[in-house]
Amino acid sequence: MEILRVENLTKTYGSGEAEVKALNNVSFAVEKGEFLAIIGPSGSGKSTLLHILGGVDRPTSGKVFIEGTDIYTLDETKLAIFRRRQIGLIYQFYNLIPVLSVEENITLPLLLDRRDPDQEQLAGLLSTLNLTDRRKHLPNQLSGGQQQRVSIGRALVSKPALILADEPTGNLDSVNSADIIRLLRMFNKRYNQTLILITHDQNIALQADRIISIEDGCIARDEVIRK
Repeated sequence: MEILRVENLTKTYGSGEAEVKALNNVSFAVEKGEFLAIIGPSGSGKSTLLHILGGVDRPTSGKVFIEGTDIYTLDETKLAIFRRRQIGLIYQFYNLIPVLSVEENITLPLLLDRRDPDQEQLAGLLSTLNLTDRRKHLPNQLSGGQQQRVSIGRALVSKPALILADEPTGNLDSVNSADIIRLLRMFNKRYNQTLILITHDQNIALQADRIISIEDGCIARDEVIRK
């Protein structure tokens, strides 16, 4: 079942001679439960693409459908609600709130949505992420790997349609990087969670079901690695 469809997506910055086309007529679709890696050199447009898929940056033209909803027909308030409920974002530098505990950071999307956390689900999530004994700690009391696990929990707590990860291992050593990818793959396979991940690391990309290569704002290759 198709969960994401991108049609003729274009993003430009500037105008006239200063115009830069970060994305140029990009189209593709993603099936529910798929693990897609997006690779490309710096400046190729891959992060711009992820931000547009996540409802963070609007395209110049084109459409993004998530579970049948054309997200850029929504006004800013409705888009913010949709993004909070249907899209989980994981960043390279964690983006945790420094004055909130592990538990509070993870449940923040629910609290912003005025929903009470399911305590059984939360306990299970903390256990899976190996954060049970850190639930009351602040971000500055955690290692980099632990902070990234918190950001994964925050992305998953709303059970969103899509998980979007922007270089999630880029700030970690090899041991923690392997642990983060293991966790993301586990959630992808065990819970049929759709995952789109940006990476510079070819070895990480090869763990995905499919790889899209972006060059100069265009799709250069779209390869199925495994079904």
